[in-house]
Amino acid sequence: MSKATVIALNQQFEHLQFVGNRTPDSSEAELAGAFRELCLYRNGAIYIGHYAGSSEWERHSQGDEIVQVIEGATNLILLTKDGETSLSLNAGELMVVPQNTWHRFETPKGVKVMTVTPQPTDHQVDTPSF
Repeated sequence: MSKATVIALNQQFEHLQFVGNRTPDSSEAELAGAFRELCLYRNGAIYIGHYAGSSEWERHSQGDEIVQVIEGATNLILLTKDGETSLSLNAGELMVVPQNTWHRFETPKGVKVMTVTPQPTDHQVDTPSF
């Protein structure tokens, strides 16, 4: 989509397919339809997703990531040198994940989420080490 276009989030979520069993090992094919790029933004893009389950670890070396919960809830797990910190995010809440911070999502019941995600994104199934 063009940057100078109004994006109706509810309409965009209608194009997604809910994935109810996301795991860190889920393939791109298994997650197809659960995520959508809305438009390019700076060195990345704005994305939406609709899923339940757990994600792999990820980090963004080129900037902070904004995570906003539109509907439902998720636990955002941050990994620091002191260990894992779990933060609950509910509908209407957002958080900025600092650049280069490994993080993952645990979403038992389902979530509709929007992210402003810089690229590239590093992914890892196993817990990263410091």
